[in-house]
Amino acid sequence: QVQLVESGGGLVQPGGSLRLSCVASGLNVARYNMNWYRRAPGKQRELVSGITDHGYASYADSVKIRFTISRDTTKNTVTLQMNSLKTEDTAVYYCHARNPFNSDEYWGQGTQVTVSS
Repeated sequence: QVQLVESGGGLVQPGGSLRLSCVASGLNVARYNMNWYRRAPGKQRELVSGITDHGYASYADSVKIRFTISRDTTKNTVTLQMNSLKTEDTAVYYCHARNPFNSDEYWGQGTQVTVSS
């Protein structure tokens, strides 16, 4: 059974930082395309960042330079380091895994990030 468990969300002031983690079980993060999505209130779900099975990282324009995605294959974990947070980064952040060879995909339960003074 595949599980993706996010942690690290919380309340932070503008300009602050948070580090989100996604611990995977039942799959190998090195063999999946791992992504972070977010959904802000009243908005559609947005792809924030992803790292492919080959290790190629990509970012939405709105978070480039500020966010960094990484993975630790020894801990089977994907991390999103978020710096210089803005109020518009407030959202529920979801970890997502997609098998690059078929249609299998999995979602975590989400973690709330609130950026507010």
